[in-house]
Amino acid sequence: MKLAIASGKGGTGKTTVAVSLALSLAAANAASAPLFLDCDVEEPNAALFLRPEFTARRDVGLPIPVVDMARCTACGRCAEVCEYHAITVIGKQVLVFPELCHGCGSCMRQCPEGAIHETLNLMGTLEKGIARAGAGEVEFFQGILNVGEAMAVPVIHQLKGWAIPPDADGRPVILDAPPGASCPVVETMRGADAVLLVTEPTPFGLHDLRVAVQVACDELGLPVAVVVNRDGVGDDGVDAYCAAENLPILLRIPLERVIAEGIARGESLIAIRPEYQTRLVELWESIMELL
Repeated sequence: MKLAIASGKGGTGKTTVAVSLALSLAAANAASAPLFLDCDVEEPNAALFLRPEFTARRDVGLPIPVVDMARCTACGRCAEVCEYHAITVIGKQVLVFPELCHGCGSCMRQCPEGAIHETLNLMGTLEKGIARAGAGEVEFFQGILNVGEAMAVPVIHQLKGWAIPPDADGRPVILDAPPGASCPVVETMRGADAVLLVTEPTPFGLHDLRVAVQVACDELGLPVAVVVNRDGVGDDGVDAYCAAENLPILLRIPLERVIAEGIARGESLIAIRPEYQTRLVELWESIMELL
C-alpha cells in the first residue's frame, strides 16, 4: 500500500507521524522494509530523524530545447505548440525560458526544420539510503531541489519513479508530502492508495484541513483518514468537521512538553513515547481496512 501523509499547512507534525510510522512498521516486520520517500524536495528534513546511511545519489532535471539558428527559419511553430510559453519567436530571434519549460518535447518534435534538440537542465538531486529500526530497516529516498529552481514537481515525479518499483504492492510505501495543497502535494498524492492528513485542533488547522481534503477527495478521489496532533488545545472544530464529512480520526497525539523537547532533539515519536509504536501499526492496519 502506498500512503501519502500530508497536511494543509506546515508545522502540524506531518513528518513526525510519517517517520514514526515507518519506524514502527519496520520494527513490527523486519522481513519487509518499508519505503520512505521525503517528497518535500524544497525543504527535506526526514533524514534528520531517520539518519539514513546514504548509498546512492543521482542528478535529475528536465530536457529543455536548444535552437540551432543556422537551421531555424523563425517560422514560429515551436512557440505555437508550447502550452507554457517557454519558447517564443521575435523577428528572427528564438528565445527559450528554461524556468517555464516542462520538458514535454513538443517544440522539438514539431519543428519542420529539425532545428531543435534538447539538453538536460539540472534541477536537483535524488538520494537513497538505509535507516536502521531495531532489527528492521527503512529504505529511505529523498529529493533535493536546487536553490533558485521554480518547479518542484519534476523532481518529485522522478523521485517516485526511482524509488517505487513496479512490484512494490506488497511493501509499505510512505510518501511524506510537502506542506500546503499546491502542485507538489498533488504530485505526491497522485498514484497513492490513500492519504493520511495530519492536522491540529485550531481554526488555522481546520481551514487548511478542508483545503487538503478537497484536493485528496474531490480532485484525486482518494480515501482520507486524519491524525490530530497537539490534541487538547484549540477547539472542537476539527472533530465536528471530521464527523460531518465521515473522516475517521485514527490517532490523537497530545500536546506534551516531553514530546516537543524530544522532537527538537531529532528523536522520533516512538523513541519518546514507545507505546505509540503499537498505535501506529494499528493505524496502518485501520487504513488498509478502509481500502
